[in-house]
Amino acid sequence: MSSRTQTSAADAALPPSDARQAQEQIDALLRAVSQIILGKEDTVRLAIACLLARGHLLFEDQPGVGKTILSQALAQALGLQFRRVQFTSDLLPADILGASIFDRETGGFLFHRGPVFAQVLLADEINRATPKTQSALLEAMEEGKVTADGSTHPLPEPFFVIATQNPSSQSGTYMLPESQLDRFLMRLGLGAPDRAAERALLQGHDRRDLLKTMHAALSPAELHTLQSWTRGVHASPALLDYLQDLLAASRATGRGLSPRAGLAVLAAARAWALINGRAMVMPEDIQAVAVPVMGHRLEHAIEGQTGAETAQQLIEETPLP
Repeated sequence: MSSRTQTSAADAALPPSDARQAQEQIDALLRAVSQIILGKEDTVRLAIACLLARGHLLFEDQPGVGKTILSQALAQALGLQFRRVQFTSDLLPADILGASIFDRETGGFLFHRGPVFAQVLLADEINRATPKTQSALLEAMEEGKVTADGSTHPLPEPFFVIATQNPSSQSGTYMLPESQLDRFLMRLGLGAPDRAAERALLQGHDRRDLLKTMHAALSPAELHTLQSWTRGVHASPALLDYLQDLLAASRATGRGLSPRAGLAVLAAARAWALINGRAMVMPEDIQAVAVPVMGHRLEHAIEGQTGAETAQQLIEETPLP
């Protein structure tokens, strides 16, 4: 999770009127993206929540279900600069971050920025690259900057990484280390569309052609305001008690959630509350985001269970406040 998802005590509480206005703007964004991505409204909502919480998103799914199109649609609906990097085994860190090249005219080295300097970066098939190349994104995702040759270069605002990952059972993949997984606020699967949505896809226009005619539903400035409002969504002491109960229950299994994971859940729950027009986090907001936020952090926590199953079990067994 990016450190920028953490909430400052100085953030002002969000007025209910702003929460209602935010819901209207987010609904417009959702409608725009859902014209391109059919039958996946819940997944699109979670992706928007991840962006509002200033996190990063990991998709794990089979090829051809629309992960790239969803990434492009989100960027275009917000008027954001989009870049895509295809991760391969021979990709080098400099291919992502950029490199310093000698300039004969000046007699010095000039830094040439890589594709990471985009507002929305799609890291396609991230686990096909070597661990060294994967780790090149760590500082960028955590700090919002890149350090090269002793100089620091800030990344654009917003900076949103969407990575896709092939199942680890496929050949030619490198398992993402836990430190890399923890940089992603959420892990989602898109899955195949239902029968009605698939029929509409088969009978309709090519999604890439529709993207060319898509207009922005919100401006980058409006997105920045929504992200600021997200931090102002109130979390009551009773709600924090419930979250701490979940964290404590996860640790009873021996390999539980860290305090940073708790901050990730809270940031995502605030965004989910805002998407639903509320200025206050409810327990159902935590429950709605728990599996995509906690699942990849609880992988292999309980033998014989996936991380998503463990997260769902925690939700079912932890009493509500």
